[in-house]
Amino acid sequence: MSVKHYDWSAYHAYVRPTKIAIRDLSAKQSLTYKELDDRACLLANWLQRKGVEKGDRVAILSQNCAEFFELEFACAKIGAIELPLNWRLTKPELEYILNDSTPKVLIYDVSFSDISNELVKDCNISSSLEINKEDLESEYEITLKESSFDYDQPEITQEDLIMIMYTSGTTGHPKGAMINHQMQLYNVINLASPAFVSSDTVQLVVLPLFHTGGMNCYANPVLHAGGELILIRDFDPGLALSILGNPEFQVSHFFAVPAPYQFMMNHPDFDSTDLSSLKVAGVGGAPCAEAILRTWSDRGVSMIQGWGMTETSPGGIGLPAEDAERKLGSAGKPLLHTEVKVVDDEGKELPWGEVGELYIRGPNITPGYWNNEEATKNSFEDDWLKTGDAARFDEEGFIYIVDRWKDMYISGGENVYPAEVENVLYQLPEIAEAAIIGVPDNRWGETGIAFISLKSEQTLEEKDIIEHCLKNLAKFKVPNSVKFIDALPRNATGKVLKRNLRDDLLGTDAPAIS
Repeated sequence: MSVKHYDWSAYHAYVRPTKIAIRDLSAKQSLTYKELDDRACLLANWLQRKGVEKGDRVAILSQNCAEFFELEFACAKIGAIELPLNWRLTKPELEYILNDSTPKVLIYDVSFSDISNELVKDCNISSSLEINKEDLESEYEITLKESSFDYDQPEITQEDLIMIMYTSGTTGHPKGAMINHQMQLYNVINLASPAFVSSDTVQLVVLPLFHTGGMNCYANPVLHAGGELILIRDFDPGLALSILGNPEFQVSHFFAVPAPYQFMMNHPDFDSTDLSSLKVAGVGGAPCAEAILRTWSDRGVSMIQGWGMTETSPGGIGLPAEDAERKLGSAGKPLLHTEVKVVDDEGKELPWGEVGELYIRGPNITPGYWNNEEATKNSFEDDWLKTGDAARFDEEGFIYIVDRWKDMYISGGENVYPAEVENVLYQLPEIAEAAIIGVPDNRWGETGIAFISLKSEQTLEEKDIIEHCLKNLAKFKVPNSVKFIDALPRNATGKVLKRNLRDDLLGTDAPAIS
């Protein structure tokens, strides 16, 4: 039997057909590798019958479920491109992404049926398919039963796209980071070894699968290795702890942004939960507080910290567990097959100890942004990706992310670009000037504060601004509070001095990242 190099599900269906690949606990569903591959083949057949060809996009709008991976492997078989959609976004935000990416098919969970039906109509999507995990005769299941295992398999290279993941953009519009087969493979190489991923790995996945952390830390590496994923629909600290402590599952791996770790350690069941099976606990997406590291360490769980972006697939820099406390605050060192450097405003490499913008390159780096040549051009210097993070090396070569080079903050593991929020604020005719900054928050890491200057003789209350944002932005992007000021501080060229706003609010000695 010959298996294509990119067809992971087919390989494991051949080598370990009866081994459990995915346990979807919310749906009370388990799939062996043979079952997973069979369903991917059936879905591939249906997609082609609906006119999906190599390079076409197929969108999915759902909370965590096995269908994310069925679609991923179906797309891999026929050269299509999976488009995971953030279900936290509002209809206008989703419309922008769909109009930009023009998928032929939208697959959606029944809980999002109302908005999905509107999106199919308003965005001219030719076909759709509804998932209902509580109905064995759902549209999705009937479709698979009526499909065949036959599909045309085009020639696919490592440079062909497998996924597009949209991130918030610096100009106010989301950008579709293109993920190709090469990036996926090198992310597996970069993350699997330091995280000790193998066919014996059992990972509990709690981050949303539309997020690169949910899909790729370490879910895809685990499936590449022939291990097992345990999925829950959405994160709940009590449920997560009960799974981690259940001897039936023997969970060995876990990954999250700092907030879920904090929620679990503050849960009343934390101290009594048996965590002895947990070998690897990865954390990224935002700086991890010392209190979180030490609390989990006291329970015998050392954390592997790291830094990455959707554009780096996402592994870029990693800090081994043995250095977690000694190098507290560091992102670690570059992962295998990855190069980094710190440069000044002119792109000149800086010596260790000096702060500049972090550049990164390697086979795990995105080729650019979908349908956005300008963003691609602005994000690269030769073959180096300009990360937008300010960083420095210490004398041992460990990298510290010390600030944002770009105007961005991270709330609950989600990137928030103030320009996007500010554009929404300017829809209110009463507002003359608006600026958003991120400030430390004990629960979410960072949250936004809106500084608002009103037009002459205009009035507007905080609740009105928040309500307007909630209608047009995902909740994590909505400012936590509003401060009304006479005018925004600006330099001689008119640029808003956001550092001044931060200093006035928090003090001149406060770090940009807590």
